[in-house]
Amino acid sequence: MKKLIVFASGTGSNFQALADHLRTRSDVAIGALVCDKPQAAVIGRAQALGIPVITIDYRAYASKAAAEQALLARLPAADLVVLAGFMRIVGPTLLAAFPDRIINLHPALLPSFPGRTGIEDAWRYGVKVTGVTVHYVDAGIDSGRIIAQAPVAIAVGESLAHLEARIHAVEHDLLPRTVDQLILKGAI
Repeated sequence: MKKLIVFASGTGSNFQALADHLRTRSDVAIGALVCDKPQAAVIGRAQALGIPVITIDYRAYASKAAAEQALLARLPAADLVVLAGFMRIVGPTLLAAFPDRIINLHPALLPSFPGRTGIEDAWRYGVKVTGVTVHYVDAGIDSGRIIAQAPVAIAVGESLAHLEARIHAVEHDLLPRTVDQLILKGAI
């Protein structure tokens, strides 16, 4: 059985989509949710599914490395770490613990529009097509090797809120399919 750890910071809609999809499989499961926001809605989602929750307050540690070291001591064994709306940059401690086994979901077609505001950046820039990317995490910001992408056309006059909703719908499909493909290819 393959085990995933999901890191998330917010509402957890991508976590939920992945968890719902994985319930159809008998060979992979989410072993834990890691959350850096103690009031985040994703915690309730994980609890409702019986998935263990690990919270971490990075401010309680002298450095990111110290926080990540403490987190590693609490993590169960995992074949893959999935960042699904985790709003922190992963440091060298976690990267070294999971070499080529941390993936991130990003709401733009990388390498364009990296960072936290990818949807809004693409919309404000006026591109005709944006999308969603799943990529391996490296030491940069949204700069790791791309695994999968899905385009999303931006309609003339489309509101940012409407585009965000459509991007999230694509995320909810692309992330589970990408995890399936990584398993199928033996990448995890």
